[in-house]
Parts: sequence; structure tokens; C-alpha cells
Amino acid sequence: MCPRLLLLLALCGAGPTAAARSVSLRGVWRIRSGNGSLELPGEVPGCVHMALFQRNLIQDPYYRFNDLNYRWISLDNWTYSKEFKVPFDVSKWQKVNLIFEGVDTVTEVLLNNVSIGNTNNMFKRYSFDITSVVQAVNVIELHFQSPVLYAAQQSRAHSSYPVPPDCPPSVQKGECHVNFIRKEQSSFSWDWGPSFPTQGIWKDVRLEAYNICHLNDFTFSPIYDNHAQEWNLEIESFFDVVSSKPVSGQVIVEIPKLQTQQTYSIELQPGERIVELFVKINKNITVETWWPHGHGSQTGYNMTIHFNLDKGLKFKKSAKVYFRTVELIEEPIQGSPGLSFYFKINGFPIFLKGSNWIPADSFQDRVTSDVLWLLLQSVVDANMNTLRVWGGGIYEQDEFYELCDELGIMVWQDFMFACALYPTDESFMDSVSAEVAYQVGRLKSHPSIITWSGNNENEAALMMNWYNIDVSHLDIYIKDYVRLYVENIRKIVLAVDKTRPFITSSPTNGLKSIREGWLSPNPYDTNFGDVHFYDYVSDCWDWKTFPKARFISEYGYQSWPSFSTLEKVSTEEDWSYKSRFSLHRQHHENGNNEMLLQAELHFKLPQSTDPLRAFKDTIYLTQVMQAQCVKTETEFYRRSRSEIVNRQGHTMGALYWQLNDIWQAPSWASLEYGGKWKMLHYFARHFFAPLLPVGFENQGVFFVYGVSDFHLDCTVILTVRVHSWSSLKPLCSHVTKHFVIKAGEAVRLYQEPVSQLLRCGNCTRQSCVVSFYLSTDSKLLSSTNYHFLSSLKEAVGLHKARITAIISQQEDAFVFDLETSAVAPFVWLDVGSIPGRFSDNGFLMTEKKRTILFYPWKLTSKSELEQSLHVTSLTDIY
Repeated sequence: MCPRLLLLLALCGAGPTAAARSVSLRGVWRIRSGNGSLELPGEVPGCVHMALFQRNLIQDPYYRFNDLNYRWISLDNWTYSKEFKVPFDVSKWQKVNLIFEGVDTVTEVLLNNVSIGNTNNMFKRYSFDITSVVQAVNVIELHFQSPVLYAAQQSRAHSSYPVPPDCPPSVQKGECHVNFIRKEQSSFSWDWGPSFPTQGIWKDVRLEAYNICHLNDFTFSPIYDNHAQEWNLEIESFFDVVSSKPVSGQVIVEIPKLQTQQTYSIELQPGERIVELFVKINKNITVETWWPHGHGSQTGYNMTIHFNLDKGLKFKKSAKVYFRTVELIEEPIQGSPGLSFYFKINGFPIFLKGSNWIPADSFQDRVTSDVLWLLLQSVVDANMNTLRVWGGGIYEQDEFYELCDELGIMVWQDFMFACALYPTDESFMDSVSAEVAYQVGRLKSHPSIITWSGNNENEAALMMNWYNIDVSHLDIYIKDYVRLYVENIRKIVLAVDKTRPFITSSPTNGLKSIREGWLSPNPYDTNFGDVHFYDYVSDCWDWKTFPKARFISEYGYQSWPSFSTLEKVSTEEDWSYKSRFSLHRQHHENGNNEMLLQAELHFKLPQSTDPLRAFKDTIYLTQVMQAQCVKTETEFYRRSRSEIVNRQGHTMGALYWQLNDIWQAPSWASLEYGGKWKMLHYFARHFFAPLLPVGFENQGVFFVYGVSDFHLDCTVILTVRVHSWSSLKPLCSHVTKHFVIKAGEAVRLYQEPVSQLLRCGNCTRQSCVVSFYLSTDSKLLSSTNYHFLSSLKEAVGLHKARITAIISQQEDAFVFDLETSAVAPFVWLDVGSIPGRFSDNGFLMTEKKRTILFYPWKLTSKSELEQSLHVTSLTDIY
């Protein structure tokens, strides 16, 4: 349960005057177009697009070119309306509020033809006092204004100076001036997503009626007292006292498993009041802390708060409390200029392993509990411990953070500002202030959130002059930046939440940026803060391409999603790499060519004359390229955690761009729309493993490092094998002595000139490949990693592999017993649209037999899997 979830309960009391009533207005509303020519029922929560789709008035918005065909929907001004009865006598209630948890976005709200207020921010909760307007039978209307037209209007009204960028690049096929509306920024298009500026009531809406006083909300923060070495809990409860006299009573806080119970006397004066309670946790009980995935358990404690007030008025709130500390460490490093940049959880330095989260759908009513669970379970299944909720999307729904708490996923939470400058007029700033105060209050009780970040890339955008601002005008924009992110957002965050760090931007130079007036001339300085890094031209197999930075919060390469995912939204004429559909779906300039140019550095391009086969083979190759590129880059970052080389290093975070897809299109994601794992996600399961051997070359010498995330030292043996491409038997094997890998460190375990390695079996770089793994005397401790000695397009002795699979069922999983006739790189098992994941995929098969498990996400059968299975390895595309 979310700690701050408002419980829609009839609160018990001594009689009708002492009760509160809550009535949900969820369900079917009427939706009509601006000129009234179209009227239809639509669900709330929901949006206009989905209402039209569910009534078969439009196709799936994601089908083919419908993002362009349905632009008219977002350009119209729609109205939501509902007639409803109040199931109680409204005259007997001192206060009746109409509460919207989320409105998307610009509306005038009318109740019984009386205007009761406006909305203009998707990220705020709105509460309207309707005591004098509400009747037994009511008609509510929300008159929406097109977000596209509103944003353009706001931009025109800001006539004193431009606030760039005006529009997205033309390749994104998007709408303009999104920085002038407090709405999901990517809904106007992005380089991985379509333009669907939605309108609708996207979260709950309800009436709340009460007498005397009402508990509107509560939140809490666990705080560790270093001096006393004890945990405390700060609780804030937000009351609305409508009585003309003070209301007195008692508050009892109970946390049974911590043997903590405390009672407080309170007196509430009329008006809106905040009650602050300070709870000391029993020192005689050991408090189990919340740890990130892979570092410990996610222990939480049930807390109940009873408010027993005058006249029998009672309130009860329940929540789960997690205890953990978080620190951002920025301090000098011996042998290196600059400062460190890493996070400590419960006093232990943690390497942040993960990716970046974007909205899971353009239409939030399609993001169900099942969708969230599937995506977030795939995060921990791939050995990740962190997601960065990126600043161009939304503050996610409560359930997202609840699942992150339960699964041990740390969240780097951006505020929703991305890749743009923003206006700072009074009305905009007031709206942002309310948004930030609401969101921080809503989310701060979640242990999963470890940092707030003011924006995505706006420090870099300004200081690297992405928008070609005249230097003489730069001061205006610098003042706006500081006003918005420092004097407004930062000030509110620090006032509301003292339990986690605040970063002004990402990337940023951290303390250096602060010292330089909040904006560093080079926000990409590898000696400070975090870095975003993209390079699609240089060879991604060369680790020297990548920055040896303190923390890399964005990096990545594109690939295409599988054919089974694309097939659902396309037709036969679309199924080629250079089709109009393929070009339309690519929102990153020259992205389709960049993928092939990168792939061509090390692989032969598909050679089939059958257009469909060539398309499928090209999709496969883009996934191979993406997986191998991100693997090489991530392994470089992980092995850089403990060393300073050429005065650089101590890398303590790698969050690749991006985890998930918003639709079916080429992107940087490792999970396709619908949750299917790309090859990259299977690779992530290995390169984010808690114990990892990393191999690389430097000046003709082959090295293997051992990387550990464990809290304890571990003793390992390294086995290095040399294989010929032409044989399923290893040519030779070298087993090292025992090594100790210290807790949370990366250490060199092995080095040998490549020329020495090649003496094994008369190898050449082109004819052999190296594999290696960590073990104890009797137990395998890591998966097998590998190192290519040459590009695979130059491989000698590589034969076409005939791979067969015998499938059997084993409880809830299916066993795939594979057998190959030859060494096979990048073996890819695909069961089409059958939802589920394999235990491994995209692997190098150097042995004759291998067993892989398939975990279905829905009911399936052996025969269905047999019919759907398609096995591809690298030589199949030549």
C-alpha cells in the first residue's frame, strides 16, 4: 500500500455529523467534440484517444501512420461530462470538495453550469470547494482546450523573448512549444516516440464531504540520528478543520513489530492545519533496513495511526514504513582531479546498475498493474538495481513506486523538465511550485527514491548552446534557469524532504556546478558528477571510445524490435528496412543508417534476396549490434569502479538508455513494447551480474578483471579457454590460482599477450575466440563471458550451425534442450508472440549441447512453442 494513498472510507463516528463520505466519480462519462458532431461514452480514468478506439471510431493509434492520421484529435477542444446523484443529503455537510487526482491538462471545470475552477497542470492534484454549488443531482463538465493550441498560445503570449526550442526536429513528426504546458513533455513527440498529446481525466476523481474536520492526507520520513544511533519517524498529517471551534484529541502511532507505540495529544485550530509528530523507534529492537536488489532484503514494517478526536470523530491510516539512509558522496579522490560521485545506502557504497525509464504507453489508462509488474520484474531479473525516471515523461503512478520498494529498485527521480528552456513568468512558476510540493509530498515516503533531479539535460542544453542563443542574451536564460530549478524547485524539495539529495540537472558537475553559479561551462566533465554519452560513429568494440567518468546516467545504441512486435502494427508492404513505414517509425535522424554502419564494422550485412527474410535478418543484426555495443561499454564502466587510470576513474554508476518502449519502433530500449526482451536485455542479465569477469585488450595484451558487488570478500578461480571457430572442443584451458576479490571492488585477475594466447592450437585472431568464467573449486560463480579476437566478418572456420531443440515441460517452465552441429555466435531463440522470457538468449554456443528454460507469462503449451520456435545464429543471415 502506498503510504499516502487516500483511503476512500466512510470514517466512523458517534453519529451522522461525525462521519465523512467519499463518492467516486470513476466510470463512464460522456465525451463530445468541440463542435458537438461527435459524442461518445468514455471511461474515467482515461483519455479521448482510448475512448474513440474502444468504440471502434478509430483504429489502434499505433497502427502504421495513425500518429499522423489522428492529429485532429489533439487539435480539437473536447468536453467531458457526467450526471450523478449524491447518495446522501448534501445539506447536512459543512464542506464538500471535488477532487481530481490528475487532469490532462487544460480545462475549465463547471458544476451545475457554475464555473468552479481551472486546471492547467497534468502533475497536480486539484481540489475544488463545491459546498455552495453541489445538489442532490448534478451535472459536471470539463471543457478541455487543445494542449497543442494552448501551448502555442502561451508561447505567443511570452513576447518579451523566445524560449527555445520552438519545435521538435522534423524527423520526430511532433508538435511545437511543449515547454509552455505542464504536461508529459514526450507526448508532443520524442526521438523514440510518437506525438499523441492526450486530453482526459487520467486519474481518479471523487467527492469528499465532511463535518468538523477531515484528514486530507499524511506522509512520513524515517530519519536516522547518527549521534544517538537510533531511528526516528517524522509524520505529517494534513487536516481541514471546518468547525468554528478547536478540535482536540489523541493520536496513537503503532508499529507492532518494532514494539513501538506512542500517544500524542493534539488540538487543531479552525482552518487548514498540519500536525507534525516525531516518533522515536524503540532502541531495544533491531531495525532491519531496506536494501537495493542484490544487496539485502526489502524489509518493511506495518504502521497504523489512529486519530481519536472530539465528538467521536475517528480516522485510521495504515502504511508500510521502510528504513534506509542515502548519501551522495562528492569528495576528493587520490590521484585524480575533481570529486567522486556515488551513492551510499545504509552507509555502504553501491554501484548503480540499471537503465532509464520512459512512459510505458502514450495512453496511461493502458498502463495496468500487469504491465508495470512485467516491466519492473524484468528489471530485477536482469540484475539491475536502479531506474532513472526520466524528466520528459510523467511522475509515475503510486503502484510503480510501491513495486520498486518491494523489488529493491532504486529510483533516480527527475522532475518533468527535459531538453528545453522554460518560461519563468509568475503563473508558470506558481504552477510548478504546486506541482513540486505535491509530488515530493506524495512520493517522499518511498525508500526506493534515492535522489531528486531538477531536469534532464537542461544545464547542458544551455551551457553547450544547443539552441544557438545569442551570447549577449545568455544572462536572461541563466537567470531563468537558476530561478526555476534552484530558487523554486530546489528550495521546495529541501523544505519538504530532508532525507535524500537533490541534483539540479542530469548531466551535471554536482558541487562544481553549484560553485560555478549552478551552471558549469562543461557539464560533461568526467571528473565531476554524472555524464550522458552517445557516439554512433566510433567503433563500439573499442573501450577507449567511452568516457572514464564518475557516473554515466545515459548511454546507448538503437536497435529494431522483433518482427512479431512490429507485425501487429504494420502490413506486408511495410516489411522492409527502407520502407516508408520503417522511415516513419524512426524518429532519430539517420538512425536506421547508423545502426547498419555500426553493425558493418564487425559483421556482414544480411544477404538474402527474399525481402521479408532480409528484413527479419536485419532486425536480428541490429539487436546483435546493440547488445554487443552496450555490453562492451557497460563492462568498461563496471571494471573502472576501483581504479584511477590517467587520473580518471572510480566509475560508480551505469544506467543505459533506455529500459522500455512506448510503442513499436526502433529505439534504444532493451524491452520492446509489450515487454518482450531484446537481446540487449539478456546481455544485461550477464553484464550486471553481481560477480562478473570482464575481458578486454590493451596494446596487444589480454586482461581479465573480476568485478564484485558483494558486501563480503570472495575467493575465486578464473578459467580461461581458447576455442576454434571450427570445433566444438576447446583447444586449451588455463586455470589460475585462487584470487580474493574484495567486497565492492574490481581487480585484475589475469593478463597475457594475445600472441601467447594464439599459440594454443596454432590460432590466429580470425580463427579463435576466448571464453572465461569464475568458480570455486567445485562451484560455478559467474556465467561464461567471452572476448572476440577479431571482427566476426573476418572469422575463419565459422560454419553454418544446424541447431535443433527438443522441448519438454518442467512445472511452470519449459525446457529447451539444444544441440548444434557447429560453434554458433549469437544464438537467438524466438517464439514469436508467445509472452515470456528465456533463461538466456543471444549466447555464444561453443559446446554441442545446451539447456535453456522458457518462463511463460501466460498459459501456453509445448506444441504451441514448437510451432512458434525459430532459431537464428549469426551465419544464418549470410
